[in-house]
Amino acid sequence: MEQQLENIFIFRITPAEALTNLAVALICGILISLFYRATYKGVSYSSHYVISVIMLAMITALVIMVIGNNLARAFGLVGAMSIIRFRTAVKDTQDIMYIFFSLAAGLACGAGMYAIALTGTLFIGFSLMIATAVYAENPAKREYLLQIVHLGSRVEKDLFNKVLDRYVNKYNLVNVKNLTDDRGEIMEFSYYIMLKKEGRSPQMIEELKKLPNVDKVNLFFDEE
Repeated sequence: MEQQLENIFIFRITPAEALTNLAVALICGILISLFYRATYKGVSYSSHYVISVIMLAMITALVIMVIGNNLARAFGLVGAMSIIRFRTAVKDTQDIMYIFFSLAAGLACGAGMYAIALTGTLFIGFSLMIATAVYAENPAKREYLLQIVHLGSRVEKDLFNKVLDRYVNKYNLVNVKNLTDDRGEIMEFSYYIMLKKEGRSPQMIEELKKLPNVDKVNLFFDEE
């Protein structure tokens, strides 16, 4: 009975096993980062996030090795982690999914389940690539923010509409600002638009710039 209790609270792992666990976790983290790069469709790709995904797999494996089957360490870790406050907002739900992906791979590596870790990483990764290829949003249907700066406070009625009708499926004027700078009064128009063809956006911008008194035209992808 005493021997059984000792096994519950003592977890033995050799340095070679620890290094192997961390090495496999590193491989899984790199694979996950490659799948992330292959499936990411946003406009704010962050190399820091990719590095974090790789390191998260290794750190999780290390945590699992430290805890082992020691209940006291497990509860101590929960208490220590409760002190940390994560204030970085993750906008994309896919980014959150990759965080859990890396955590799961790290858990398997820390427990020494190499086959499960590698097989699961490859299977889930290729599944994500297939799903992204099949169900990814059509870029032409994305919503963009179009900003037009017009010199002067008097704007000809429907000045921009003819150009927008040629390049845009749908547009909605959401904001108009009357500002003053060293050039005098200016008007800033903000539209939400859905392009007919994303590749023709440069031509649309050039035509808008040629309109009377148009000073600047900016086109942004609205991630919100």
